[in-house]
Amino acid sequence: MTMSPRIRPKMLAAMALSALATLITVSGVAHAQPATWPTKPIKYVVPFSPGGVSDGVARLVAQHLGERLGQPVIIDNRPGVSGIVGTQAVARAPADGYTVMGGTITTHAVNPFFNKNLGYDPVKDFVPVNLVGMVSNVLVVPEGSRFNSAAQIVTELKARPDSLTYGTAGPGTSQHLSGQLFENITHTRMRQIAYKGGSQAIVDLVGGQIDMVFETVAAARPMIDGKRVKVLGVTSAKRLSSLPGVPTLAEAGAPNFEMQSWQGVFVPAGTPKPVVERLAREIAAIVAMPDVQDKLRGLGVEPDGRTSKAFTAFQQSEIAKWGKVIKDAGIQAE
Repeated sequence: MTMSPRIRPKMLAAMALSALATLITVSGVAHAQPATWPTKPIKYVVPFSPGGVSDGVARLVAQHLGERLGQPVIIDNRPGVSGIVGTQAVARAPADGYTVMGGTITTHAVNPFFNKNLGYDPVKDFVPVNLVGMVSNVLVVPEGSRFNSAAQIVTELKARPDSLTYGTAGPGTSQHLSGQLFENITHTRMRQIAYKGGSQAIVDLVGGQIDMVFETVAAARPMIDGKRVKVLGVTSAKRLSSLPGVPTLAEAGAPNFEMQSWQGVFVPAGTPKPVVERLAREIAAIVAMPDVQDKLRGLGVEPDGRTSKAFTAFQQSEIAKWGKVIKDAGIQAE
């Protein structure tokens, strides 16, 4: 068909504009969504030592995530200073979808209240991907302790403030936060004995060097099963099915007590949204798998699976909650 000389320029201009619009659209999509991601191994940074709850959760998630993405997910343990060393490294990593990390209540909610020169911002420098699960602690005392309930400990501390000690894995850890909340609610005072790791606190507890520890269920379990410690209460709002008969601390002498740490996955701020969404979906699917849930509970982690938007709101609420507890306790960042 022959075009009229008067029509041809208009049609050519329209075709050119259409082609340009298509090019811009395709280019924009290609820029916003790396369709081929991932094309190489992904690094999963754990800011704590091997063998702990964070490490166990990371290895469980990484195994299944690698299978679902078709690329290896490699664990990189970078412990140090309440998780600060590894978290700083991730904050400075390229936001390209090839670095993720296992974040906790310590690294992404309370560290700023204990360290003025943190080297990262837990909100601005990261994007929450998935809240894998919640971790409860237990209040344990040596098997030979004269205390058989949390209420007896409260009575002792009211009569003799600072007379009892509790061990922690350092400032801002779940053991420390549990102790601070216990003091806050019961209007008592204890002495914190900070260790480089929670395992040494348990050793000293069994040996009678300290009076109590608010330890994670997973870490305390061998001592509980071996009847080397007594469990006086759990820090969660509800009793744990894994410890039948053990009351909550709210029931046992600290009204309204609830403290749960958590395990989540974060990526550096600026990571492409489609990558974040894909990671969130895949990890949520992993957390929903029955065998994964069983293994998480074996680590003392109650599966959750909330994705980015809900996890972000939760993180903000945790920062507000613990900021108040720490302020009320008179703790100053160093």
